[in-house]
Amino acid sequence: MKNFNTILTTAKATILTESNAIANLINLIDKNFENAVKFIINSSGRVIVTGIGKSANIATKIVATFNSTGTPAIFMHAADAIHGDLGIVQKNDLVICISKSGNTPEIKVLVPLIKNSNNKIIAITGNIDSYLGKNADFTLNTFVEKEACPNNLAPTTSTTAQLVMGDALAVCLLALKGFSDKDFAKYHPGGALGKRLYLRVDDLIKNNSKPKVAESDSIADVIVEITKNRLGVTAVVDKNDVLIGIITDGDLRRMLSKTTEISNFTAKDIMSNNPKTIVNTAMAIDALDTLETNNISQILVTNKNNNYVGVVHLHDLLKEGIF
Repeated sequence: MKNFNTILTTAKATILTESNAIANLINLIDKNFENAVKFIINSSGRVIVTGIGKSANIATKIVATFNSTGTPAIFMHAADAIHGDLGIVQKNDLVICISKSGNTPEIKVLVPLIKNSNNKIIAITGNIDSYLGKNADFTLNTFVEKEACPNNLAPTTSTTAQLVMGDALAVCLLALKGFSDKDFAKYHPGGALGKRLYLRVDDLIKNNSKPKVAESDSIADVIVEITKNRLGVTAVVDKNDVLIGIITDGDLRRMLSKTTEISNFTAKDIMSNNPKTIVNTAMAIDALDTLETNNISQILVTNKNNNYVGVVHLHDLLKEGIF
């Protein structure tokens, strides 16, 4: 019979077991880790990451993290490696072998083959006295006292420890390389993350309308311009397109709440001077910050000479997935 009363207790115990094991990794980091990082960063080859079973799944994630942070890496399944895929490993490559026990049959076959080709091996293992631990050039200890599984069988705590050790390697390499947000953007061009890192205001406004009126234009002209372009705003510019003011649909409503006689009014009479602006070369994320800080829905865009070039609306940022 299922005991649903234990769900929260079991979940909390799992998280606590794994978090304690992760914290203990600090005590297991030694000179081997430092030397492994130095070797990777000075290597002219790629990083080949291999494992079997759940460790293979962890290996694929570590490969993804390496590649996204500037360290070229390739996944090689340990079982496939001894059946033809060992050709992945080239002359100057180094191999990271991941195994909790360090004594699986595939690892015992694979390690001598790698060593015979003079490629260096970094072991990530929970048993430093294992075959893998003793035969690797650098051994990173991911020992855990127990799995979160009640039967101490299903790889849970051990795979989490492997994953964290891989992240530690990747972040150390990232820091040593001086990997910047611009580098990150280069490797993450797709999706919302990439757009936050490389999309500029110019990219947002290129398909937008460009509402504008002269300061001498009538209120009727202003209403038509705002309505036609559906951005809730129009710029007020001089004859050279230099920005001198802004009129929002809110400005119109406030004017009409005071008087309906608008025939004698011009754009100059109701425009706001010194509007909030952003330069067209700024990052799109900066436009979002400006909108949020000032609690506004749109912002006028100028070039470096203060010439009006368009409008960024909150909807543009929503459409790009940046908001």
